[in-house]
Amino acid sequence: MHRDPLDLQLALGRSPKLTAAALRAICANTGIPLNLQALYEHSQLARTVLRAADPADIASDRDFIEREGISLLDVTCAAYPPLLAQIPDPPALLYVQGNPANLRAPQLAMVGTRTPSPSGRRTARDFAGQLSRVGLTITSGLAVGIDAASHEGTLAGGARTIAVLGSGLDQIYPREHVGLALRIAKAGAVVSEFPPGSPPLKHHFPRRNRIISGLCIGLLVVEAARDSGSLITARLAGEQGREVFAIPGSIQNPMARGCHALIRAGAKLVEEAADVLEELKFTAPKQVLMEFQNDRAEARARLCALDKDYKILLDALGFESASFDVLVTRTGFPSQSVASMLLILELEGAVGLQAGGQYVRLLQSDHG
Repeated sequence: MHRDPLDLQLALGRSPKLTAAALRAICANTGIPLNLQALYEHSQLARTVLRAADPADIASDRDFIEREGISLLDVTCAAYPPLLAQIPDPPALLYVQGNPANLRAPQLAMVGTRTPSPSGRRTARDFAGQLSRVGLTITSGLAVGIDAASHEGTLAGGARTIAVLGSGLDQIYPREHVGLALRIAKAGAVVSEFPPGSPPLKHHFPRRNRIISGLCIGLLVVEAARDSGSLITARLAGEQGREVFAIPGSIQNPMARGCHALIRAGAKLVEEAADVLEELKFTAPKQVLMEFQNDRAEARARLCALDKDYKILLDALGFESASFDVLVTRTGFPSQSVASMLLILELEGAVGLQAGGQYVRLLQSDHG
């Protein structure tokens, strides 16, 4: 029983006591090569644990992975992501939907709050789009908010992105991201260490976070509160020897305070994609860097082309959130005019509407 190589991997996925550390310890103590088949054949402990896996679970798992085209990477195989293998507690087995070779590509993790500001969401999309254009694979956790914006920004540019789950591959969470997960699998990979049928339990997510940071050469936090789980991921990244980056924000924005705390603790302050590339010593083609500059110049040019009243309205908004009524008061314009101009500015991507009816500025010109 469990002599088939695939059965051995599936049994490993159902044997939480056989961690990567445990497998390595058995090999070190017995002189057995770090090879799952050899462990099964020559280690009584490994064989006993693997045989204890429920045959019904193994049969069900096998049916699922064969039907869905799932790849299995155990920590003993050559295809296992090398950076992840170096962390103190790598997963013993990864379930991968998509191309497993993408897990070996240079990756940047992007994480943040589930309730971002419009500016934070746009920033995540823009950074993910730009950084993926130079060859970095963007890795995140499929959550709503910054995670989803990072995945979407990468997909919009036709680049690779990886989603790491806190559940089994058949239990996509959140459910509204099932379609997004399918798109990610086609363009990159969806990954989990949890066997099929595993629900998105709360204690799974810290384990997921160590994989997100462990796969990557660096981690960028876009927006995060002081008690955000993203700060846990950032701490794990630091412990794993990864570069940690954070984008600062307004002191009035509670979703910027986590980033500010990270910067005070030594994270690299980031204002544009080139800052990340420079710190990682990741070489980008000059043409792509020029495209970054052109994108920003075009956005600023659009704002500079607005007539005087629009500029007055943007100046009244500044870079803090403000309600419609406050903007009417600050500008002295009729409410109908302010409503019309705000709609135009939203369509231009210059302002965004937050929950609670607060407007925020998303773009700035060279003059403000």
